[in-house]
Amino acid sequence: MQVMNSALPSDLRAPEQAAARLEQLILDGVLKPGQMIPSERLLCERLGISRPSLREGLRLLRGKGIIETRHGKGSSVAQLLPSADISPLMHLFRDHPRTLYDLLEVRALLEGESARLAAQRGTPADRVLIRRHYEAMAACIREATGDTLPDAQQLARLDHAFHHAICEASHNPVLVHTLQGINDLLLSSVFASLRNLYHRPIPRGQINAQHTAIYRAVMDQLPEVAEQAALHHLHSIRDSLRELEAEDERLVRSAMRLEGFG
Repeated sequence: MQVMNSALPSDLRAPEQAAARLEQLILDGVLKPGQMIPSERLLCERLGISRPSLREGLRLLRGKGIIETRHGKGSSVAQLLPSADISPLMHLFRDHPRTLYDLLEVRALLEGESARLAAQRGTPADRVLIRRHYEAMAACIREATGDTLPDAQQLARLDHAFHHAICEASHNPVLVHTLQGINDLLLSSVFASLRNLYHRPIPRGQINAQHTAIYRAVMDQLPEVAEQAALHHLHSIRDSLRELEAEDERLVRSAMRLEGFG
């Protein structure tokens, strides 16, 4: 666990400083929702604070609802955003396929900027994580031999994890948590795109090449190239889906004419 040594206001009491440092770790994604809080000994060593200050700082965070404690299980970071499953808006989005194009627009806005910032701000540790996710996705594709295609759900999770690792490397907590707030919708959009396009050789080759272009631009620390690669990827998926939709409509019209309904 890396700790950011950002300056805190000097008038904060020790417990408030402890709470503020833990909040920063959560904002930065070092401690994630649902993750158990490290041991008191480790936190005291890493943050350079006393146990009484740490315990009081944890109490302050519990009062804010940022962490939660279960008897016999310890403390963990709370789920900071409401579950998508309980939101009527999320159900509306899921039940209307046209939302997929809206999601692709949002992804282009946010992930294009994520890629640019990741190339600009990403640390060596960030690049290690991005490489791991990229290689896991590539291995999934490579292991599907012959006419066998990768499992769409597994590949969608790996694809989404790759893009999320790039987002985290942006070091913009607001951007990261904004995307985290619509995580289920984003994963659904990745799955829908792969399910509709990946069985076709041309879109499949394009998607694979586009991921490689994003990966190389971020790893080579080329911000503008990374942004354009991410935008090209998402715009290409949008255009391919629209062409597929138009093709289906043409097939329906042709079938109707053949059957005498035209």
